Amino acid sequence: MAKERLDKVLGHLGVGTRKEIHRLARAGLVTIDGNIITDAAFKFDPAMSRIEVAGELLEYQAYFYLMLHKPAGYITSTKDRDGIPITALLPEEWQRSDWMPVGRLDKDTEGLLLLTTDGELLHRLTHPRWKVAKRYYVELAAPATPEDVAVFASGTLELEGEPLQPAELHIGPDPRKVELVIHEGKFHQVKRMFAARGNQVTYLKRVAYGPLSLPSDLPTGKSRKLLPEEIGALYEAVGLREK
Repeated sequence: MAKERLDKVLGHLGVGTRKEIHRLARAGLVTIDGNIITDAAFKFDPAMSRIEVAGELLEYQAYFYLMLHKPAGYITSTKDRDGIPITALLPEEWQRSDWMPVGRLDKDTEGLLLLTTDGELLHRLTHPRWKVAKRYYVELAAPATPEDVAVFASGTLELEGEPLQPAELHIGPDPRKVELVIHEGKFHQVKRMFAARGNQVTYLKRVAYGPLSLPSDLPTGKSRKLLPEEIGALYEAVGLREK
């Protein structure tokens, strides 16, 4: 890995603002491989170095990953433009300016939302070419039918003249409560698919994205870091080597 400035590395790891990091360095509170570094412009390889700030060992990682149980009422954005962004739900220690949501959820939609700082992983997870499965729990105004199952699976359903990839509709004991698996992520896709069949979605929740499912013990509005095996599964799902 190329050498990077100390202030850039510590900023990336969320230690503080550039001004705060310079202050820590001047105070002799930053060590690299046991050596006190007072120059915030000092360059080193963070992946190969032992970094300590005020006696605390920092674990360097190039990219970051979270899962969030999104509640209704929040927009899938990291900026406060048209409503409350999902980053408002994250604890202070996980606040970053470079979070990118993996696939959007409507403001009134709940469920699993992944966040990452790796743009290449984001691109592949959301691009239709990779056909990453998204599974939704759906409540409907009217019962779903076997004909809906067949139409969704056929790949003949069109939205605005554009055909959709085949989707899997699973009808349970109550045909108003179904699960739908899609492999792309067009604007309001699930709602529009059922609308095209003369039905209406009354409740929508994403319960899985690719190899990851929403944990039953992750409360609404809460988030957690992805486990190493979960990160590896995401990279494997889209043909990338973990970074």
